[in-house]
Amino acid sequence: MSRPEKVRIHCPMHRYSLIKTFFLTLALLPLTGCLLRSSHPSEMRMSTASLKEAPLEQLVETINSESGSLQTFIASVDIDFSDGGKKKGQVTDYAELSGTILVRKPAMLRMQVKLPLVRNTALDMVSDGKTFEVSFPPKNQFFVGTSQYVGKPSDNPLENLRPQIMMDALLLRPIDEATEIPVLEQSTEVVRDRKTHKAAEQSNYVLIVLAKDPAGAYLSRKIFFSREDLRPHSQAIYDRAGQLVTFARYENFTDHGGIMFPDIIDIQRPVEELSFRLAVTKLRLNEPIQDAQFDLQQPPGSKLVNLDKKNVSADTRVEPKHALSSSPQ
Repeated sequence: MSRPEKVRIHCPMHRYSLIKTFFLTLALLPLTGCLLRSSHPSEMRMSTASLKEAPLEQLVETINSESGSLQTFIASVDIDFSDGGKKKGQVTDYAELSGTILVRKPAMLRMQVKLPLVRNTALDMVSDGKTFEVSFPPKNQFFVGTSQYVGKPSDNPLENLRPQIMMDALLLRPIDEATEIPVLEQSTEVVRDRKTHKAAEQSNYVLIVLAKDPAGAYLSRKIFFSREDLRPHSQAIYDRAGQLVTFARYENFTDHGGIMFPDIIDIQRPVEELSFRLAVTKLRLNEPIQDAQFDLQQPPGSKLVNLDKKNVSADTRVEPKHALSSSPQ
């Protein structure tokens, strides 16, 4: 008896379903992490530098001892200034300026800026840490206000240039363990390798500083240490809400009689979209600076602008300050 002939049933719909399932599976594989790849993504190379180690206590002592050894400085600087970014839609780079910065602890600051070529004064700012005054000869204006900017940034970049920005970035404040809590994080950063001259990943230390007050603890700043020399090469400063308000980077440290000071200071203000690059051309440390060198007069006939109250007056002060007995050199 012959075997019955096999009957093949063609089912186009079944075949279509299998094909559809196959391609759907391929589409889902990347989501599940099961997709096989023929090549591996390139990994960041590691730095070849010899790294040093330090505990939290040593890094805190580095900040506090160096802060205590520096009481005054007079610096001649070249200044690159830019304004703008994603929020404003464009970036404006200003011509390179030159200037002089005087600092006397705990909070006295004076910054004079000169226009290029003609060397006329573009800006003269003085602060005692609480209030400040700015003479702006190009617009015949004289600004006054509080040193720490509070409120919405102005469309005028000059009104956002508060002296506390400069003080916070120029000087690393000591860590007061009565009001601050230092915490050490071991992290990494991308650097240019000295041997290969290519981008490389390198371990670093991040000193996280938490401030504490009756309302509780909050992030105050982060200080980033290079593990090549265990020096603070940058710091990030935050407001009470945890928003980054200032980022400063320090480069080319030079020994000035036992005090290390950077020749390059980059300052970024992301909220106002301001950035400065200060290149130190001359520096004098711990020399006496007299009170008169922080005395600024309002030029007669200039407009008095209160940046806190937004008042504008064409009148000069009833009792003008004394003239400067000496000026920064």
